[in-house]
Amino acid sequence: MTFTIALQPSGRAFDVARDEPILTAAIREGIGLPYGCKDGACGSCKSRLLEGRVIHGAHQQKALSEAEEAAGLILTCCATPQTDCVVEARSVPGAGQFAILKMPGRVLSMAQPAPDVKVIRVQLPANQNFQYHPGQYIEFILRDGARRSYSMANAPHQLGTPPSIELHIRHMPGGKFTDQVFGAMKEKDILRMEGPFGSFFLREESTKPMVLLASGTGLAPIKALIERLEELASAREAVLYWGARSKADLYLNDWAEAAAARLPNLRYVPVLSEPRPEDSWTGRTGFVHHAVMADLPDLSGHQVYACGAPIMVESAQRDFEAKCGLPDDEFFADSFTSEADKHGA
Repeated sequence: MTFTIALQPSGRAFDVARDEPILTAAIREGIGLPYGCKDGACGSCKSRLLEGRVIHGAHQQKALSEAEEAAGLILTCCATPQTDCVVEARSVPGAGQFAILKMPGRVLSMAQPAPDVKVIRVQLPANQNFQYHPGQYIEFILRDGARRSYSMANAPHQLGTPPSIELHIRHMPGGKFTDQVFGAMKEKDILRMEGPFGSFFLREESTKPMVLLASGTGLAPIKALIERLEELASAREAVLYWGARSKADLYLNDWAEAAAARLPNLRYVPVLSEPRPEDSWTGRTGFVHHAVMADLPDLSGHQVYACGAPIMVESAQRDFEAKCGLPDDEFFADSFTSEADKHGA
C-alpha cells in the first residue's frame, strides 16, 4: 500500500509506502526537502502536517517536542504516513539534484593534525561520476550495516588526481567507526559508502553577507563552502568563526589563515573556550557564537551557516534569532549528532 504526499507551497507530490518515512521517499524521488541527520535527532527536517495522519518513529524530544507534535509539526525523517497527507515544507532547490550512489572507496591518505582528529582522503571509483554540493555528506556503511556520516571537506573542483574526497574525523573513544579509523585503518583499505546526502549547502542565489560558524570538526563542510566561494570568485562578505577548546584543536588553523589572506571578502576569527597556559593565547575566548553576537549584534541582513556540536548549533540558532534579529529561514545548519546524541545518551 502506498500513500500520496502533497507538498505545499511547491505543489510537488510523491508516493510513500505505508511503513516508509516521508523523507526516505522524497530522497529516492529526488525531491528537495530540508534534512540533516535522518535519525530524529537534529530537527532540521521539521515540517507541518496540514492534512492526513502519520506515526512517528523513535526521535529526540529536543528535535520534536510533544507540544510541537500536538500543534501539527512532524519530523519527515521518522514520520510514516497512515493516510494521504498534505505537508507544508520548505523546498530546498538542488537537494535532490545529484544521484545517490553506493560505491567502494579506497583510503588514499591519512594525516593526524591534532591528537584526536584525522584527515583522510578516500579515492572515488573511476567508473562512477560522484557529484555533490559543497556542504553535503556521505555515509560509510559498516560490516554490520550500521552507518556513520561525514561531510566532504573539499569542494568538487578540489577532488584532485586521482579524484578523492577529504573527511575530518574526530576520535570518539569506544566509537565503532572512529576506533577503527584511529586503530587498524591503513592506506589502501576499502570502505563502502553512499551519498551525497543533506540539504546543507551554499544558497548561491543570495547576495547577503555570511557568517560561517564552526565548532571542532564542523570546519569540514565549512571548508568546502569556502572553497566553493573561491571558485565562484564571490563578492559576498563572509566571516569564519571557528570555535575549539585549545589551540591544538584548531587543527587547520594555517589553512584558515591562508584562505582569509587569499580571499578579499573573507575574515577569520578563531575562538578558544578552554585555552591552555602553554597556548599563550591572546585571541578571542568563550563560546564561539557569543563572539559572533559581540561583533554582529544585528544579523537581520545576514545568512548563517553553522556546523558542529548540537549544543552549539541549537544555542546559536536560538540566540541569533531571538537577540540579533536573524530571520529563521536564513539559518542553515549541519548538527554533528553522534550515535550517543541519536539514542539520547
